[in-house]
Amino acid sequence: MHRKYLAVLLIASLCVIATPAQSEVVSADTKMTLLKTITGDISPKSVRSSGTGLVSAHNMMYRHSVTIYDANTFELIKTVSDSVQLSKFGYSKYSSTYRGAPVEGAFSPDGKYLYVTNYAMYGKGFNREGHDTCSPASRYDSSFLYRINLANYQIDNVYPVGSVPKVVETTPDNKFVLVSNWCSYDLNVISVESQKVVKTIKIGRYPRGIAVSNDSKFAYVAEMGGSRIHVINLEDFSVSYIPIGSNPRAIVLSPDNSMMYVTMNLSGKVASWDLVNNKAGKSVKTGKSARSLAISSDGTALFVVNFVSDTMSKVRTSDMKVLQNIKVCNEPIGITYDSPTSRTWVACYGGAIKIFDNK
Repeated sequence: MHRKYLAVLLIASLCVIATPAQSEVVSADTKMTLLKTITGDISPKSVRSSGTGLVSAHNMMYRHSVTIYDANTFELIKTVSDSVQLSKFGYSKYSSTYRGAPVEGAFSPDGKYLYVTNYAMYGKGFNREGHDTCSPASRYDSSFLYRINLANYQIDNVYPVGSVPKVVETTPDNKFVLVSNWCSYDLNVISVESQKVVKTIKIGRYPRGIAVSNDSKFAYVAEMGGSRIHVINLEDFSVSYIPIGSNPRAIVLSPDNSMMYVTMNLSGKVASWDLVNNKAGKSVKTGKSARSLAISSDGTALFVVNFVSDTMSKVRTSDMKVLQNIKVCNEPIGITYDSPTSRTWVACYGGAIKIFDNK
């Protein structure tokens, strides 16, 4: 009996060893399948995974809200109104209650906060709402960035930023929060320590996508109205440039930061750039109006939404080949990859979120 028991244990242990772990699954070898559609009082411009069990959706002026979901069960945890009393945060000239228009969000590295940009502010004193076609000379209203405390889902701080802020990103060392201002043609650098804007950097026409290196030393900012990526040294705020091509919109970096991937809105392509050797890599056309993109945690696959084509594309990073093209919804606009579950969330402007398994 003793020998038989040992034999059973040995066979069982071998079976466990032979079973591939989740981390061994290569994202580029899997296929996307629709798992869930979330609807409700939403009109999401973007979605963002915290990597710690939450996904947020930012519903602009169409719903005046941020909705926060459980990444595992897909349940709605909280709907956060964009209404604030700015005077409560020290902005005494704004005496009444104001509404925002949540565009995009970024979670703090410590998981305590969600930062949200507002396309515009609504209320007394704000009377020149921004527009997608603009310049600093348009003199549209400046706006505010919100900080949502994830302990109670309350807006617990606001930060004055530029006109029509779009993308927000946090640095991995939790030192800075970066905001690209579409109509101000600049980037605000907010110090987490001082809770103030400590630097404003000129970018050029229509700043948008932001990515930050793992070591928090460099920020990459897309100049969507131009043809370059601004590489900002976050230690001395000096700037260099990468000539990526016309109309760059969104940026992600490979997990090891050796490669950069950028959507090129007008051409409908995704371009790659070798950051180690500082040279262009391959590009691929994914559809009409390639907008947002995300990358798998193992770096082998990109997920891209094509706004006019109504599709989502899965691209293999090793050779920039499209692996899948899925008709996802009317006007897919935002996308995020939730690493713990290996799922891709897509924001549909029309009022839905689509969740895809990668198996």
